[in-house]
Amino acid sequence: MKSFQLFKIATDQAGLTVEQYLRQVLQYSGRSIQRLTRQKGVLLNGQAAYLQKKLKYNDTLRVLIQSDNSYGFHPEQGSIAILYEDNYMLVVNKPPGQLVHPTGHTSHGTLANFLAFDLQQRGILTTIRPIHRLDRDTSGCVIIAKDANSQFILEQQLKNNVLIRTYRALVKGKIFPANGTIDIPIGPHPTRPNRRSVVSQGDPAITHYRTVNTFTNSTLLELTLDTGRTHQIRVHLAHLGCPIIGDKMYGVSSPLISRQCLHANSVCFQHIKDDCKISIHAPLPADFDKILSHQ
Repeated sequence: MKSFQLFKIATDQAGLTVEQYLRQVLQYSGRSIQRLTRQKGVLLNGQAAYLQKKLKYNDTLRVLIQSDNSYGFHPEQGSIAILYEDNYMLVVNKPPGQLVHPTGHTSHGTLANFLAFDLQQRGILTTIRPIHRLDRDTSGCVIIAKDANSQFILEQQLKNNVLIRTYRALVKGKIFPANGTIDIPIGPHPTRPNRRSVVSQGDPAITHYRTVNTFTNSTLLELTLDTGRTHQIRVHLAHLGCPIIGDKMYGVSSPLISRQCLHANSVCFQHIKDDCKISIHAPLPADFDKILSHQ
């Protein structure tokens, strides 16, 4: 039996054609739309929909939920820590030193490879769709969608700051003021392509922070993001003169930890089905705990 996802047309979406709605709102590719059309997988008010039909306010659009045929990544046996899972998504606790998915010269040993194996062993076939990324050496919560529609909904929550990511960082020195917002654009580094830097013509980047604890020569911060620029937290804190301890790229190395002391502490979002609020917390890894005990 076919399963359909229901969408109600909002006021600002009236006037779009069915095809425009699928492309612009649901972000379906042209190939996916062709496949849906062949499968009679788009219904407008209960009837087969023509792609050029204009939508009206409060119209009902049903779109066929298409089954995945691969994980998207090669399954590989390894340790995986699932913090939360339902029929639509997972939250996984990524350890430091691991990539979220294969990239560059790294094709194995990533969180996506290990998760694909875990799902395979449980007989669950679903493409792995990361909603956001963490740097290799940043630990903590990573959200994975199980289907294209859940991915779209979660990405919209992220875009509209409904999905909130909270981080913990141990930084050098004492930050002033103790609580604040960093609203400084970030762009590519002028000479080092693998780095980012504060650039006047860069992309908008907004980081909120508050002081959790102060020590003799360091400060523990809690941070949330309005934007998701590459290395955003690391660049912003270094720009303020308080680089993250252990961050060799934007600060200095530390004898107490082999990576930047940055952890994706929690995520908060609305459930895909009923909009109830869900908060998931990832405990600090051992190396972060250890360095805090030495402050």
